[in-house]
Amino acid sequence: MSAIRAWLSLGSNLEPEHHLRAALDELRARFGALVVSPVYRTPAVGFEGPDFLNLAVGIDSDLDPAALDAWLHALEDRHGRRRDMPRFSSRTLDVDLVLFGGAVLRGPGNLEVPRGELVKHAFVLRPMADIAGQVVHPVLGRTLAELWARFPQQRGGEATTRAPDLD
Repeated sequence: MSAIRAWLSLGSNLEPEHHLRAALDELRARFGALVVSPVYRTPAVGFEGPDFLNLAVGIDSDLDPAALDAWLHALEDRHGRRRDMPRFSSRTLDVDLVLFGGAVLRGPGNLEVPRGELVKHAFVLRPMADIAGQVVHPVLGRTLAELWARFPQQRGGEATTRAPDLD
């Protein structure tokens, strides 16, 4: 399989600088050069907890979507991700496959491309629009920059603010 551009959403609210830097290092070691967004600080959504640091990353993947998703789950596990906790809870590392080329698919586990959170949460869409604004959402037919410009919560709601970058 030739390399396909995949877009990922990364977040952490437990030792976030440590876990996100380590995840970026592992992604570079496996996939080579990365496209890395600015980092944003966002209050926890759906539960009380420390703020999250979130960012988006573009990689060129030689894996198919299911294999990449499995690799990303193993990355989370290596960084202490607990899968026996409620869905909305603090975590060391959360890495989601958001877009995979122009693919639209559902696969094993929670694999969903494009990821629904992309158009629901500022903490996913904003960093994606920063580095992939020209990318067209394969279902909605609009660029990520257009989707961000029309995003209702950017003017209030989810408080997503720029944080110091990790690189």
